[in-house]
Amino acid sequence: MSDILESMRRIFVPIHKEGYPFILIALIATILLAMLWSPLGWIGTILTVWVCYFFRDPPRVTPIREGLVVSPADGRVSLITTAVPPAELDLPHEPMTRISVFMNVFDCHVNRSPVTGRIVQILYTPGLFLNAELDKASEDNERNALVIETGETRIGVVQIAGLVARRIVSFVKTGDSLSTGERFGLIRFGSRLDVYVPLTAQVLVGLGQTSVAGETVLADLTANEPARQHRVG
Repeated sequence: MSDILESMRRIFVPIHKEGYPFILIALIATILLAMLWSPLGWIGTILTVWVCYFFRDPPRVTPIREGLVVSPADGRVSLITTAVPPAELDLPHEPMTRISVFMNVFDCHVNRSPVTGRIVQILYTPGLFLNAELDKASEDNERNALVIETGETRIGVVQIAGLVARRIVSFVKTGDSLSTGERFGLIRFGSRLDVYVPLTAQVLVGLGQTSVAGETVLADLTANEPARQHRVG
């Protein structure tokens, strides 16, 4: 019996509570559609299953070595560049390495802290809803920016809304302490995360690589390598 329960636990991934209202709406819509015409009910069922899938919140195994920066999002590494961080981050006005992770509507959208540290600043900025894969989305789109202090280093993490995303949800506040891989927010539905690290950090991912939130290591802050220049953004 215990083996059966364990198998079921692995099959049925936990769903984040933020998804419950949307799942309920999808279920009600499915029932109404089925009452109108049974084929529409099947379409509603598929939509309900997709909503459950979108809000999945699977457990993750996070590397805990000091200095590692893990991916805050599931998705594809869409850009590695050198850029001055947005003014709202209140970081030094000098180039940093920016690693962008693009999430499509099929990726898990629960965001996790890339490092262990304390949140020293959170700032929400209204904006546009351009394609999140565009470089200018970092400055033009609606976004929520966090600065996390880890040791003597401050890094920036920016949740960026996209074409479909219309809601950035934050679970934290200024002054909170986070562990690497701890959940700090969620974006609905399809978007991007930018991570700003010092130029001296060693980047450990490549363009196009698929990343897993809380598990994939993006960079190492303790590499002690000379500053490098990536493509200027």
